[in-house]
Amino acid sequence: MNVAIAGNLRYPFLHKSPVESTNSGHSGVRITSSLRTEPLLSVIENETATAEEAPSPSGSISRRLILLRHAKSSWQYPSLRDHDRPLSKTGRNDAAKVAEKLQQLGWIPQLILSSNAQRTRETLEIMQEQVPEFLEAEVHFISSFYSIAAMDGQTAEHLQQAICQYSRDEILTVMCMGHNKGWEEAASMFAGASIELKTCNAALLEATGKSWEEAFVIAGLGGWKLQGMVRTSSDL
Repeated sequence: MNVAIAGNLRYPFLHKSPVESTNSGHSGVRITSSLRTEPLLSVIENETATAEEAPSPSGSISRRLILLRHAKSSWQYPSLRDHDRPLSKTGRNDAAKVAEKLQQLGWIPQLILSSNAQRTRETLEIMQEQVPEFLEAEVHFISSFYSIAAMDGQTAEHLQQAICQYSRDEILTVMCMGHNKGWEEAASMFAGASIELKTCNAALLEATGKSWEEAFVIAGLGGWKLQGMVRTSSDL
């Protein structure tokens, strides 16, 4: 793993931690729609689509966004700061299962933007151990992802700015890892529908654009297509 300090921020309020870049079964997981009353089945409309999808005649291509809430954390050590709480045993199991499901669906990110809290770091580490393809993604830990999630109505814009800051046109699938309430609020705002993200749940969103900036402009708030939800057995 190569470690470097990144600079030249276009958005000063996005504080970059050290940048970590690496080039190196269905069990317990179900896919549901965004509505909790829907049947327990996949709503992925294009499971065969991959990050290598060819551009349309207009030059616009699909851009896929995974909004993943960290896995379940442990409250075993009450003296720890909230930021430093590790995953529980259930959380560790769920992180492995969600990684497998994303692999099965072909939703492997090329860029991962994550909160620097211990529970999000551990979630990603387990996903990388379970599915080595996740090690190929460029990874950035962003400290502001931890604090912004607690602020009403600010997470969606913050994620948009972070994605445009760190991505490049050739990156077609991005995963953002963080916390509620901000993550499910942002997912709902992007999709224009109420989305619930319990621990280790992921919303799979898609829009089109020649760049990420264009995709956000074209889709706006409410224009991202919700392709599916990955939920874990601990929701049952």
